[in-house]
Parts: sequence; C-alpha cells; structure tokens
Amino acid sequence: MVDVVPLARGLLVLMRFVVFGLTLGITLISFQAYQKRQTDRLQYAFLGFAFISMGVAITSVITQFGADAGPLVRIFFQLTETVPFIIGFSMLYVSLYR
Repeated sequence: MVDVVPLARGLLVLMRFVVFGLTLGITLISFQAYQKRQTDRLQYAFLGFAFISMGVAITSVITQFGADAGPLVRIFFQLTETVPFIIGFSMLYVSLYR
C-alpha cells in the first residue's frame, strides 16, 4: 500500500511552487507595465506584488523549516512572514487608492 503522507507533502510542495510562480508572474507583468508607463500607481503596484511574492517565498520556507521549532520560535516565524504581506497589500492599496 502507498504511504499517503509523503505523497501529500510532495503535492503541497508542488502547489506552493505554483503559487510562488504565479506571484512572480504577476510581479513581472507589473514591472513591465511600470517600465512602459512610469506612473506612481504602477510603481506602487509593482512594489506591492514584489513584497507579496517575497511573503509567499518566506512562508513556504518557514513552513518547511519551522515545523519542528518551539512555540515561541514559531510565533516569531509567523510574525516575520506576515510583515511582507502587510507591506505588499499596503502598497497595492496605495496604488489603487491614488
């Protein structure tokens, strides 16, 4: 019989790569748009997507390595992975609000 846990972990890693690839794609598209028309809105959108991509990458890494950490270290990791999302979504908010 096939052990399901390694298969599920492999699928989860693959899905995280897909999410990271999609965020990098959006970041690249927003950078290209900013290069064509250098407006403040597009600059903030690019920076927002860049920080969100960074947050996705940090979340994936921390999830892999922080699973065996103590509770205080896990809270620190979770705080660390939340900061890029806060910055990224704030930049997107600014780009849409202006």
